[in-house]
Amino acid sequence: MRNSDEIWALVDDHVPEFRALSDRIWDQPELAYDEFAAVAEHTAALESQGFRLTRAVAGIPTAVMGEFGEGGPVIAILGEYDALPGLSQQAGVTSPAAMPGSGAGHGCGHNLLGASALLAATAVKDYLKAHGIKGRVRYYGCPAEEGGAAKTFMVRAGAFSDVDIAISWHPSSFSGVNAPRSLANMRIDFTFTGRASHAAASPHLGRSALDAAELMNVGANYLREHMPQGARLHYAYIDAGGAAPNVVQSRVTIRYLIRSETLPELRDLADRVRRIAAGAAMMTETQVSEQIVSAVSNLVGNTPLEQAMHRQFERLGPPPFDEADREVAAAFAATLSPQDRLAAYNRMGVPYDPDAVLCDLIAPPCAEGDGASGSTDVGDVSWVVPTVQARGATCAIGTQLHSWQMTGQGKTGHAHKGMVHTAKIMAATALNALTDGDLLARAKAEHAAKMAVTPYVCPLPDSVEPPVRGRPDAA
Repeated sequence: MRNSDEIWALVDDHVPEFRALSDRIWDQPELAYDEFAAVAEHTAALESQGFRLTRAVAGIPTAVMGEFGEGGPVIAILGEYDALPGLSQQAGVTSPAAMPGSGAGHGCGHNLLGASALLAATAVKDYLKAHGIKGRVRYYGCPAEEGGAAKTFMVRAGAFSDVDIAISWHPSSFSGVNAPRSLANMRIDFTFTGRASHAAASPHLGRSALDAAELMNVGANYLREHMPQGARLHYAYIDAGGAAPNVVQSRVTIRYLIRSETLPELRDLADRVRRIAAGAAMMTETQVSEQIVSAVSNLVGNTPLEQAMHRQFERLGPPPFDEADREVAAAFAATLSPQDRLAAYNRMGVPYDPDAVLCDLIAPPCAEGDGASGSTDVGDVSWVVPTVQARGATCAIGTQLHSWQMTGQGKTGHAHKGMVHTAKIMAATALNALTDGDLLARAKAEHAAKMAVTPYVCPLPDSVEPPVRGRPDAA
């Protein structure tokens, strides 16, 4: 296993520059499809490392791909760098303290995610160069994971059509191979159009779009009892029809986020929600139209790759956190509830340790505890390419993703160590796939067998395009 030891040393060679990259991304949080500073930073890093560049992948200005190598297998390492709204937080401060600016923050650790993935790709590039091995490593800088489904658009455009395997990760409380479980989802905007009128003088002449939207919510609430186990419905008013209660609201838009465990289930559930919307329009004598905003598929696992990644975790061991890291993490852990901590252990299937504040173990491979699942556009990549994901310990145990505590820990020493630790796992797994033809063959055979049973159908209609925007400083 000398190869692993060498690739880990190559990761260490680049730690300072990629730690700084992560911090720069943290310093300038950008929301989905607006990651112009982040993609510029990642593009500059790719150029400085000698990668061949493909800009604006799938026509998305904030997506980039860098490739190194010739011939042989193609290994993709996926990074992200988008932030979240409303999660601004000062670094290292253990009480809510927003920073001035947009109000956005890296409450899911994507500043770490992208930098670590690019660090891993750089180490693999260095190894290929040093040993003259046939093969290609690619770093995909992927925007808009948080609700924007950029990877789904990239898959639909064929950006992964010649990739042999894909590797990614996500910040977490624990380190280990990620269970290939996520919910397929679809965001649909339903717009009800009625007729405005004076709400007191002539209410009988109005047809309320707001009534229609509220009746839709009532119908959806009754549907919840009769959905598949694990399915979810969420909604938000995009336009509630105005702030004047004496005007019958003539136009209302409500966004539904529909989740289910598989793509076929998602399509069926979305059709049921559509029928509820149509019924609400019928009851209120309004009209309803819809616009799909985004959609992602559930994750498809790959046992050979998951086993290979777990072997690397076992060899490397847990992240090398020290007492200084634990002291900082303990201050954040003190802001968490016992339920937060217990949920983290349950989600990873790890026995509860009331004294631990940072991960000091490797979770069982693909552990599936009793925690609920979210969604990710990595799911669509996994339908077209054998894919494996890691979880990397970067925060105090129990830190909830999409929280101010996660943002506040984004530049800590323990976040940086977890980022580097996971880069070593991804780089070693990539090298394993590049040099072991049998692993590639087994990974592809399992993936092909799954696709033969349920072929991939992109959940995004061809008519839906990514909501890209030009650079904010463009004339």
